[in-house]
Amino acid sequence: MKRLMKTTIAFILMLMLTVLPACTMSDSAKDLNSSAKNEVGKSGESITLRLTLWGAPNEISVYKKVIANFEAKNPNVKVELQSIPTDYDTKLTTMVAGNDEPDVAMMESGSIALPLAEEGKFLNLQTFLEKDPDLSLDSLVPNITYSSEVGNIIGIAPGPESYALFYNEDAFKDAGLTAPPSKVSEAWTWEEFVEVAKQLTLDNKGRNAADPEFDPKNIKQYGVNIGTFWGAYSNFIYSNGGDFISADGKTFALNQPEAVEALQKLADLVNVHHVAPSPVQAKNIPATNVALQTRKVAMVVDGQWNSSSLADTNTNFNVGVLPVMKEPVSTVVCGMFSIFKSTEHPEESWELVKALIDPEGSIDMLTYGTWMPSLKTWYTEDELVSKWTDNLKSRPSGYKDAVIDVMLNNSHQTPTGYVKNFNKIMDVVTPALDKVWLGQQTAQEAMDAIADKAQAQVKGRRDLE
Repeated sequence: MKRLMKTTIAFILMLMLTVLPACTMSDSAKDLNSSAKNEVGKSGESITLRLTLWGAPNEISVYKKVIANFEAKNPNVKVELQSIPTDYDTKLTTMVAGNDEPDVAMMESGSIALPLAEEGKFLNLQTFLEKDPDLSLDSLVPNITYSSEVGNIIGIAPGPESYALFYNEDAFKDAGLTAPPSKVSEAWTWEEFVEVAKQLTLDNKGRNAADPEFDPKNIKQYGVNIGTFWGAYSNFIYSNGGDFISADGKTFALNQPEAVEALQKLADLVNVHHVAPSPVQAKNIPATNVALQTRKVAMVVDGQWNSSSLADTNTNFNVGVLPVMKEPVSTVVCGMFSIFKSTEHPEESWELVKALIDPEGSIDMLTYGTWMPSLKTWYTEDELVSKWTDNLKSRPSGYKDAVIDVMLNNSHQTPTGYVKNFNKIMDVVTPALDKVWLGQQTAQEAMDAIADKAQAQVKGRRDLE
């Protein structure tokens, strides 16, 4: 078809030069090329875009709706959806190795996207954002774009997530305690948080952790569960002024005072205050929705995506702002959509990405509680905010202050987005931290012991100008 079009254009061009001698060749060519492009856009050269992603059945259902709407608006474009529910990274890597890359793909920043970006596999989405009349970098929520280097955006998140403090309201009422604050200006200090957690931690005889007779070996309700995933504890490292690597990107930083102090305070919840389960004890703690419903725990630090599963239970739950060590912070984590450089249809692929991150298209995911919107206006304009928060069990009374306001004003990018070689660094860090959570070493001892090995994996930061 391309060869036929070139032949047709050449013939028409010769004809126009014959009948319109007053036109210069450059003017005629320019006008004709413009007309040809407009005709393709109007008549619609039939093209197919391949989209790969993962997701639960309800998420795939939403994507199918988005695709159907996109195809209706773009009748010349067919989207071939390829859902890969398991071993996504491995299967996509195999596709890339076999030169069988999709046009658009969902990516996770730490595991596959940034390594592929360093191989130059993706288009720079910043060039699209800079010229698009409908979408710009400023219109997106903070910390939801991923870059291989400054100025080279390789992915945009369709549904960002942040962390918050979920809690069982009945547990607080039974203990005679005031519920956690939802406003950042009223956030608990770490010390206040620990004292509340003690009141909520009960042994099998109903004594709380502040009672001298409390039995830490027979706990029926823990005050809090934070877990040992880096996404959860990163909130407190950032809150305490720490980081995974230094500001100049040259030095491993988890053995520095700010990070060590945060890690130690988290470990002390388990081993000193006995208000949180150890990794061994946590094996008997169910997922957040069940843990709060059954009162295995009274509070959980977890991602806002738990709103959906909690809404499906009869738990009387709410959400508060995270406790603060020095500054209020919530880490943003999310998947992203990227466009492979090998696509033959970059403009159409960009329009598909725009459709995938459009909150209107994913409204079911927003109201269900799984996602948050990617556009700032959906956090700041009352009419739009009400679409995904009003009168919904998945969005309890504390949600707007504890989650929406924090997302806009107190969020921090996931370390996978800016720490180069993050997974290799964490391969060294995680086993060492297991000794901290189990009380076998202090945070300082554990991080100092692996500092040299971790330093060998430090490759810099992506957010440096």
